[in-house]
Amino acid sequence: MRQEKRLQGKVAIIVGAGQQPGESIGNGRAVAERFAEEGATLLLVDISPDNAANTLEAVLKYGATASTLTADITREEDCKLIAATCVERYARIDILHNNVGKSQGDRKTVDLDVAAWDDIMSLNLKGMFLTCKHVLPIMIAQKSGCITNISSTSSLAARPTLTYKTSKGAVNTMTQHIAMENAADGVRANVILPGLIDTPMAIERRARETGVPREVIRAERDALVPMRFMGSAWDVANAAVYLASDEARYVTGVLLPVDGGLLVKRG
Repeated sequence: MRQEKRLQGKVAIIVGAGQQPGESIGNGRAVAERFAEEGATLLLVDISPDNAANTLEAVLKYGATASTLTADITREEDCKLIAATCVERYARIDILHNNVGKSQGDRKTVDLDVAAWDDIMSLNLKGMFLTCKHVLPIMIAQKSGCITNISSTSSLAARPTLTYKTSKGAVNTMTQHIAMENAADGVRANVILPGLIDTPMAIERRARETGVPREVIRAERDALVPMRFMGSAWDVANAAVYLASDEARYVTGVLLPVDGGLLVKRG
């Protein structure tokens, strides 16, 4: 007997769905592919139309119904447009998956430029707030919906720089608030905390900024993980499928590490 696809009939917005250049797959692209594989209809949102188009090409191979939208989530008008476009094209919104974040320009507190603080906070925190704000009314009216925000193990562990940790910590508490605030309306909200993941954003940027070969960067990161290897974007994507599916119907307000045991080191 053929097993029902886990996201069959669900409409998902994936923010930050585009694939950045690099040797490995990014979290947004992997989530889009896994959602497509599990039967979801997809609105693929990214600030880069080319990156979104690459992901669209990939998900169409699964036979998915999907389209792209170019948006800057630091602009409220764009976030209104994301929600409105999804309803216009697909009539509902069952899943909002927020896969956005940056750390470029982050520094120690005394060295941190105010403009860098504002830039990182605007994308990492304000952007997630705005997408949630404008999707929630649709989910509340439906009496169902799932929001998954991507944070980081950095939010709960020591980090040499200030803004990324602070912004992702705020994502955790914001998401828990949204979970409590909207539970009676059938809306769930959870956080995934990736640890050291082999993605283009993690590897390519470090290789470019430091001049260190990719294989050296990977080996150094592998050695920091209790399981002795970095995860891949597929590990994050599999967690996202679970949280978005009806299997997790009683799961809300959760901070879910996908980190190979990295946070266990706090003990």
